[in-house]
Amino acid sequence: MEKHGIGQPVRRREDVRLLTGQGRYTDDLDPPGCAQAVVLRSPHAHARILFVRTEAARAAPGVLAVLTGADAVADGLGRLATMFDVPGRDAPLFDPRREILQSTRVRYVGDPVALVVAETRQAAQDAADLVEVEYEPLPAVTETAAALAPGAPVIWEGRPDNLCVLWDSGRGDEADAGFARAHRTVSVALVNNRMVANPMEPRVAIGEWDAGTGRYLFRGPSQGAHRVRDGLAKYALQVPAAELRVVSPDVGGGFGARGKLVPENAMVLWAARRLGRPVKWLAGRTETFQSDPHGRDQVTEAEMALDAEGRCLAVRIRTTAAMGAYLQDMGPRVPTTGGARVMGTVYDVQAVHNQVRCVFTNTVPTDAFRGAGRPETAYIMERLFDRAAAAFGIGRDEIRRRNYVRPDQMPYRNTVGNVIDSGAFAATQEMALGLADWAGFPARLAASRASGRLRGIGLGYFIEASGGMPTETARLRITPDGRAEVRVGTFSHGQGHETAFLQIVAERLGLDPTAMDFIQGDTDEIESGSGTGGSRSSQMGGVAVLRASDAVAEKARRIAAHLLEAAPDDVELSAGRFRVAGTDLAIDWPRVVAAAHDPARLPPGESPGLDEALTYKRDTECNFPNGCHVAEVEVDPETGQVTLVGYAAVDDVGRVINPMLVHGQMHGGIMTGIGQALMEEARYDPASGQFLTSTFQDYALPRAGDACDFTLALNVVPTPTNELGVKGAGEGGACGAPPAIVSAVCDALGVAHIDMPLTAEKVWRALSLRESASRLAAE
Repeated sequence: MEKHGIGQPVRRREDVRLLTGQGRYTDDLDPPGCAQAVVLRSPHAHARILFVRTEAARAAPGVLAVLTGADAVADGLGRLATMFDVPGRDAPLFDPRREILQSTRVRYVGDPVALVVAETRQAAQDAADLVEVEYEPLPAVTETAAALAPGAPVIWEGRPDNLCVLWDSGRGDEADAGFARAHRTVSVALVNNRMVANPMEPRVAIGEWDAGTGRYLFRGPSQGAHRVRDGLAKYALQVPAAELRVVSPDVGGGFGARGKLVPENAMVLWAARRLGRPVKWLAGRTETFQSDPHGRDQVTEAEMALDAEGRCLAVRIRTTAAMGAYLQDMGPRVPTTGGARVMGTVYDVQAVHNQVRCVFTNTVPTDAFRGAGRPETAYIMERLFDRAAAAFGIGRDEIRRRNYVRPDQMPYRNTVGNVIDSGAFAATQEMALGLADWAGFPARLAASRASGRLRGIGLGYFIEASGGMPTETARLRITPDGRAEVRVGTFSHGQGHETAFLQIVAERLGLDPTAMDFIQGDTDEIESGSGTGGSRSSQMGGVAVLRASDAVAEKARRIAAHLLEAAPDDVELSAGRFRVAGTDLAIDWPRVVAAAHDPARLPPGESPGLDEALTYKRDTECNFPNGCHVAEVEVDPETGQVTLVGYAAVDDVGRVINPMLVHGQMHGGIMTGIGQALMEEARYDPASGQFLTSTFQDYALPRAGDACDFTLALNVVPTPTNELGVKGAGEGGACGAPPAIVSAVCDALGVAHIDMPLTAEKVWRALSLRESASRLAAE
């Protein structure tokens, strides 16, 4: 089945179903007797709750229940917590733990206060308007940089300085020594703007309770059913995981925001048990903006020390990172230990001293968003190297060449001890510069100037630490009628696992993928799973599927040898047939499958069936996809409008299972990066704390017209850390596009730095300041 195997550009088989309206999303499901829930949310950024009166709402037509924080406490629901600890330099991480419904204080606009359940959604919405909540407004702080300022409003009494944790990477003395012997230093102050993931499918949750079995059933979009189950069972419901089944049907996008430990998922299960009937909650789009975890939101000051040859000696990074009002699953890990796995990125520098202050603000909690700390880390290094190139008067490409980790240094242990196992960074840059025609830029610059427009070109290099959780489970079963059932603990929400994983099975077993079934997202169907995130699925789920396939193939070969009266070592599996090597004696899969399910025809000691399950455990911390992206822009000097006119990218994702899927992931990641660089920003009013960008009228997502044609290539450097040789592929564009685009715009404007997003107004103001400075200098 070579045309279906590894390395082939097979079209996504799930697309036909999804594009013809045959997908089954959570909101398509309506269990018999399903009630509808609406969440009443705080209109204040910070306030005491003086009282909540629900009598009028309870008496409204069709209302089944109105639940409050007091009810949650009375029923013994647990508080939600961060899933990851972060070691503090001076004190442990402070996790206040979050109530499912707030009972004494609200801490951001959108904080849940009550749950109204009714026969219809409209009835629940009408009743929510009848809930009386008396608030005492309190001062709020929504600006990340202001959270630690003296006199800032205190969000948690246990933390009068609003500090969640101060994380320190170490190597401070080494960095100081590097700066002491520096020939030149450069610095930059920058912002990684707050973003909203905005999957196409809003969040939705259905809770059910079976009194007969004593089990809960939760259905909702996720990035891994087991992680949802484990968090809900442990923290919210406080029951054994076996008492909760989680099912995720088709999911319309994730980007890191899916599958978190969020209040609404616990609410529907709690309400379902109270009412004895299913309960569904569906978020509106504004509610999505106000309740889904946000991403990024970091303010950084960084500096770099270099020797006389432009080689980096040391880096200091000081970041303030917003956690929002509560600690979300991975919130404090993202800007600290998560992003720090690639500190120094692709450059040969050990003396990197990074301090991160995670702070509470009166905003939506932050968590992983496409890249989860790696885009921010790459952005800091790339902006510093652009500053260094200017300081030395050399090309931005040349300063990087002088600093890349060389192939002969591989495996390379980076500043935090992670081993970069493979990569050809200088070669990848040369490929990208060639694709972008970097050398031909002066001619294009002259043409733009002749037409009255500014033009710039920039590049950004990134590296990721991909892999996520270190274990993954797969099961492969050949049914008596010859179909292959593939079960995996990862979760596809747009990545194309149903295609790629079946290509692996086709490669190993020689079976046609049309005779295969892909099963995921059900905790009763597979024992365990770590889900999808951190660009982990191909290297974790893919390897697990590969090993399960090999186990099935080995057992089938033993059965075939018995039927052929040959030694197992003499039987080979090729093109879907079992053949005695060097002879024309052969049998096909149907005969082997029939024998496998007939105990009388099995070899002695062989159990019936072809059914293999295993858990793959990775030996290494992670692996390191990387890439070089080059952006070219034109700027209208009259309006400040930035137009992306060229984009080239070369990624190293190791061995490629399906190049069509990889290119699709590159496209998606680049669009995420374009959004951050040029237009996306979740903004709060600093005076009132109100959320200003809670609709698509106010929050600009990139559209097709905001991009240009992408010129893409792959530099295949297989990783030795797994037998597939694959690295992650899903998040590179989100890491490479922001520094490349900002570099290009700064080049066009002739300025040192400008913060994202590079809106027309911001660019126009930068041009105006530059022109004013030029006039003053001339005078």
